[in-house]
Amino acid sequence: DPPLSPRSPSNGSSRNLSVDEMYLSDTGGQYLDGTTDITRTVHWGVPTPLQKEAYTRVLMGNIDLSRLVFPPNTAGGTVESFARRALWDVGLNYGHGTGHGIGNFLSVHEWPVGFQSNNVPLAAGMFTSIEPGYYRDGEFGIRIEDVALVVEAQTKKPFLTFEVVSLVPYDRNLIDLSLLSPEQIRYLNAYYETIRARVGPELQRQRLEEEYRWLQRSTEP
Repeated sequence: DPPLSPRSPSNGSSRNLSVDEMYLSDTGGQYLDGTTDITRTVHWGVPTPLQKEAYTRVLMGNIDLSRLVFPPNTAGGTVESFARRALWDVGLNYGHGTGHGIGNFLSVHEWPVGFQSNNVPLAAGMFTSIEPGYYRDGEFGIRIEDVALVVEAQTKKPFLTFEVVSLVPYDRNLIDLSLLSPEQIRYLNAYYETIRARVGPELQRQRLEEEYRWLQRSTEP
């Protein structure tokens, strides 16, 4: 097969960004101490009611799966629908998998971890993405993808849960707080506290003042 051509902008395909659209940014990097795969969706203007509700329900699915507590040896396919339930409630869905294994400075899409029926059961120490979404052809796309580590839960018997290790705020402009449960809001606030505690001092150390102010605004309770 011929090598894949690099994805670089060209005069034929490039266009100006505007504040009137949603933007989906699927980012990643490979570092000596790990691999990242993080997607955020943003809107810099005034989103439509559908865009805001769809984004919020994608976020609810991301949160519901991320905070789930489940027995050891649970198959990913068994819990996958937690990421879809908030969308299903209003007749929406997405047509791709909910997550895939992520190697440590290895493959970004690493078999056999994930949420499909033929993936291995989840076990402590596995890294997986959690990435629900929603898409309308020709209009907009939404995906919220985090990297999560399977860890032991604080339960009497040894159950499992996820620890989200990607520390990037979600777009406040697209969240309809009235749809979120108190538990989801508590999770969100705890996540924002973690981002502030871990990323804030590093931005200050690098004297990135504008970025630090953005982080503080983006992680307000």
